[in-house]
Amino acid sequence: MGLFDRIKKAFGGGEAEPAVVDKYDAGLEKSRSTFGDKLNALFANFRTVDEDFFDDLEEMLIGADVGYETAVRLSDELRESVKLQNAKKPAEVAQVIVAKLVDLYGEAGASEDNTLHYAESGPTIFLFVGVNGAGKTTTIGKLAHQLKEEGKSVLLAAGDTFRAGAIEQLQEWGRRDGVPVVATEAGGDPAAVVYDAVQRAKAEQVDVLLVDTAGRLQNKVNLMKELDKIRRVIVRELPDAPQEVLLVLDATTGQNALSQAKEFNQTTQITGIVLTKLDGSGKGGIVLAIRNELHVPVKMVGLGEGMDDLQAFDPNKFVYGLFKGLIDAPAED
Repeated sequence: MGLFDRIKKAFGGGEAEPAVVDKYDAGLEKSRSTFGDKLNALFANFRTVDEDFFDDLEEMLIGADVGYETAVRLSDELRESVKLQNAKKPAEVAQVIVAKLVDLYGEAGASEDNTLHYAESGPTIFLFVGVNGAGKTTTIGKLAHQLKEEGKSVLLAAGDTFRAGAIEQLQEWGRRDGVPVVATEAGGDPAAVVYDAVQRAKAEQVDVLLVDTAGRLQNKVNLMKELDKIRRVIVRELPDAPQEVLLVLDATTGQNALSQAKEFNQTTQITGIVLTKLDGSGKGGIVLAIRNELHVPVKMVGLGEGMDDLQAFDPNKFVYGLFKGLIDAPAED
């Protein structure tokens, strides 16, 4: 049984948690609508499943942000699948397209670990990286709130000393969450801030230290050197840390987010991705591109503005939320 059939069975049989499914359902509404609109536009010109159809399908998939490599591979595999299943009607072909897309997604993530990892003993450190405006600080603030609600002690480190207002923004989140923040003056040494934060986390036996970092310096080389320096400081003090290096990406930027991910992944040892602003984007297909082309697990997604709308990533719920209408669609006579 393919992933498509397993998802259809699980959600059709009521096995999923309704509250979480609702969040994915609502958060992916724009992406689902965008993909559906593009598919409908493709079938509006549907005459026969020929080479022109597959060329148009490739363009449609690229436009839906599933990634160039994924689009080409899917188009090639669909040629054979459509023939084998003798699909002729638009609804039949649409089912084949989505089933193949979902199963490709499942194959690419067969050994993927979407969970956040915590230290067996001592402080856990999550290091957040990414360009300015992606939502790093907001993600940290929301995660701090959730961890505190779970009964964990949390400490924040204002390692972005370069962006105007970044320190104050994190301090405001700290006040809102009731969580302490280690900070220095704007323009200070980020590695020194992180060192102080690690020392405090160790001395006070803090459960989780969340570290904010700069998204931009004078150039990319300087940024990556700064991130490497911060990481070395952490490893020197806690050899098994950081437990996670999380790249925060803005889903609304679509393919640009994928380019950022590839760039950061070349120079920083990323363990996972946080995809923010999915609810405000029609570009949820970018998760498919990240999995199929980058092979770095998505670990959290932003599905709304609320504190609890930062959700642990669930691949099955995501796929169901993205393709719900087509997965649930009854077969035509």
